[in-house]
Amino acid sequence: MKLEVLPIGAVPAEVAQCIHERIALVFPHLTCHIADATLPLPERALDEKRGQYSSSLILNEVQRYAVKRGSGCVLGVVDADIFVSGLNFVFGEAAYPGKAALISLWRLRPEFYHQLSNTEVFLERAVKEAVHEVGHMLGLGHCPHSLCVMHFSNSILDTDNKQSRFCARCAEVAARLLHVDGC
Repeated sequence: MKLEVLPIGAVPAEVAQCIHERIALVFPHLTCHIADATLPLPERALDEKRGQYSSSLILNEVQRYAVKRGSGCVLGVVDADIFVSGLNFVFGEAAYPGKAALISLWRLRPEFYHQLSNTEVFLERAVKEAVHEVGHMLGLGHCPHSLCVMHFSNSILDTDNKQSRFCARCAEVAARLLHVDGC
């Protein structure tokens, strides 16, 4: 089972590295690596009225990249504000189930919420969202347990509250899905 972390646009190398390392801990049966390439942020995804990028259009680029690569799953990481139709913003989006997912770093930084910069908090949030979207790629839905990484994050408070790991039920389902279908 393979997972590739794919930077899209300008993504700090240390952030991609942290996500890579922590995903490997949560998914020990995955072979995780950082892509050699960086995808450009597609300008056509920008909605100028909103000042945000369409998550779905960027996810389509990640899916094309995954198909082109031909093996495993791809987690795109973008440092831009993203949205899906009907929502003000999203922290990420994934093909459910599928081979591609996307997370945004934009709203994960404490500075976005007028708080002091905190690299540890920022990276922990990024890891939680990455694990959450990989869970969706595997076929996991949202979990009602507020501490489970698969719990829906309606706000950054939800993200901060949950753990970066699955609850027992989601861990069992994830293990089964990885064994059966996987990346």
